[in-house]
Amino acid sequence: MLALVAGVAAGQQFSSLPAVPAIFLLAFASLPLWLSRLRVPAAFLLGLAWALGLATVRWADALPPDLERRTMLVEGQVLNVPDATDQGLRFSFRAEAVLTPPGAVLPRHIRLSWFQNAAPLKAGERWRLSVSLKRPHGFFNPGGMDYELWLFSQGIRATGYVRESAENRKLADAPPWLPSAWRQAVFDQLARALAGREMAGVVTALTMGEESAISQAQWDVLRRTGTAHLVAISGSHISLVAGLVYWLAHRAGAGLGLMRLPPPTVAAVLAFLAAWLYSALADFAIPTQRALVMIAVVTAGVAGRRNVRPLSTLSLALLAVVCYDPMAVLAAGFWLSYGAVALILLAVCGRLRPRGWWGESWTITLATSLGLAPLLLFFFQQVSVVSPLANLLAVPAIGVVLTPLCLFGVLLLGVHPPSGEFVLRLAETLLQWVWIMLQWLSDWPWAQWSHPSPPAWTLPFALAGAVLLLAPRGIPARWLGLVLCIPALSVHPEPPAPGRFRLTLLDVGQGLAATVQTHRHTLVFDTGARFSKTFDAGAAVVEPFLRQQGLEQIDTLVVSHGDNDHIGGAASLLKRFPVGQTLSSVPARLATAQASACHAGQSWEWDGVRFDMLSPLGAAGSENDNSCVLRVSAPEGSALLTGDIELAAERQLVERYGASLKTDILVAPHHGSKTSSSSALLDLVQPAYVLIPVGHLNRFNFPHPDVMRRYQATGAQVFDTARGGAVSVEPGAFPPRAYRDTDGHYWNAR
Repeated sequence: MLALVAGVAAGQQFSSLPAVPAIFLLAFASLPLWLSRLRVPAAFLLGLAWALGLATVRWADALPPDLERRTMLVEGQVLNVPDATDQGLRFSFRAEAVLTPPGAVLPRHIRLSWFQNAAPLKAGERWRLSVSLKRPHGFFNPGGMDYELWLFSQGIRATGYVRESAENRKLADAPPWLPSAWRQAVFDQLARALAGREMAGVVTALTMGEESAISQAQWDVLRRTGTAHLVAISGSHISLVAGLVYWLAHRAGAGLGLMRLPPPTVAAVLAFLAAWLYSALADFAIPTQRALVMIAVVTAGVAGRRNVRPLSTLSLALLAVVCYDPMAVLAAGFWLSYGAVALILLAVCGRLRPRGWWGESWTITLATSLGLAPLLLFFFQQVSVVSPLANLLAVPAIGVVLTPLCLFGVLLLGVHPPSGEFVLRLAETLLQWVWIMLQWLSDWPWAQWSHPSPPAWTLPFALAGAVLLLAPRGIPARWLGLVLCIPALSVHPEPPAPGRFRLTLLDVGQGLAATVQTHRHTLVFDTGARFSKTFDAGAAVVEPFLRQQGLEQIDTLVVSHGDNDHIGGAASLLKRFPVGQTLSSVPARLATAQASACHAGQSWEWDGVRFDMLSPLGAAGSENDNSCVLRVSAPEGSALLTGDIELAAERQLVERYGASLKTDILVAPHHGSKTSSSSALLDLVQPAYVLIPVGHLNRFNFPHPDVMRRYQATGAQVFDTARGGAVSVEPGAFPPRAYRDTDGHYWNAR
């Protein structure tokens, strides 16, 4: 089983998919190995072929390139409860028919946004919509979320938006037997019952796994205390429901003598049905699938009167989920959930001396907190220090008391709505008291520990070390587990050598965010856009990148000007990092009293690298032309970061600095717009490399073809974030590297 799972995991490491005959060859090669009793390599090859084969099938269900950005009229079904955003609605849609253009074939599942005048969509309804689509494409940065991976794992092969049209209309209501229709009905009832309540989003998540209404501040508390798993319907919630139903059914059957069949068998069947219904309420999310498979194995063993060993149950669940969805091995939750179950089994199974309820709870909490720390560092670069204490208090309160209370309230809503509303509001009030404790723990300065993501090769040692530390007391030399953890804690990304700098142009879509690292200092130049109240490039892109590089502070933050695509993420960075100094052409718009105006003539030196502010040189007319312009100079190369300057500011730079503008690396002015990158400027700068911060298929059609011709005329190599993701360059050490080229996988657009 483990060899097959390892083969599936190996298949997800490919940068591109092999040809179909090669996949069949892998599958057939496993047969003689199996017949020769070489079952481990045979299972590995079979898992590899299975993963690559399913990936090829899913990859083929793609949006044809000629249909990108075309207006199409489609009919289909809303698949999920639509997420309400600042701009409208976002939802998954199953395309069943394409009316225009005739003969067009679309992927089966697409992701849509309805920005203006959005209709009140409901899950399960059939609609006719006028849409514009594009192939999946997201930000691609070191340390950041791979949105394209998430879309691919969900089977979503196109994204887009609903256009304003008289053709947009509902065709049919949701069939009442659809699980998605049940979810929508429960969601609507919860919204009415908890309208205006502070913890309404958390209660909704506890009840049905719908997390869209949880605020960013609430997520911060959950992450810092290590309790985010408690508000998602996961294995613990489903196991709790199944266990409660089993206990009630077994007691009722045995005590009342109402069953002709053995009470354990009937109780096991009812427990599985309850787990299935709860999983349906959670939309069969991947964590619920894993838990449901494990419960199916356990209940089948009980019904069949078989003594199923815990390790066998875990292995069968692992195998079943990986065979059903090979992409599951790429989800952090996959490894965290199975790792947590394995650690719990290690901590409590086979012990000769019972510890009591509190003793077992503390042992489980400590085991999962310590044992999962290497995985948390690898996936998130952060570990909650207060997690053992927070979970020891929150698990009984939320998992044992509040979750059953919320589910009971939902059941009452369907029978007697006033009683259901009373129970749900009682649960929300109790949750507020629990939240006071979590907020208090979250506010501790050292509540969360950050560390660079350890290399993959250190994980086996760290995990083995954690297991050794958690071993029973009779095992000698358990302290050696600490030694095995040292590589994961001691390997740090190498900073540039003294006298060198590393420039990374981050992929923030149609915006700008860049970092400049020297041997001991860090500068952030612009922060990308703020897209909604809960999402901005500062928190989603810049912060994860800095954490991944092992950087805990920003020595200088430069915000070139006040456009949202440059200043939007600044508030998040100022909140999450200590910042030495802040420079901007619009200091009054930054949430810090320490912000100062940038102006020509400012300069400083870090680790043998010189920083010179070349502009603004005075009012140049527009806010774009008043952008901060920064030159970074080292013995082996230089870079010019230009913000959004256009022709007027470029003319001032040419007149003021002349030939001294010559630079090796140019971050393209104003994203390569037609009103920038004049021939006069390029003739003086003469860059070897031009890096363009630009969004994929952006509505401005940047970079402009005329500008691209001017870049090519200088002989410069051009890199842009839309094609290559984040671009990193260190003069004297390595030329520009596009992250999509070095770290992209087969599901990434390239």
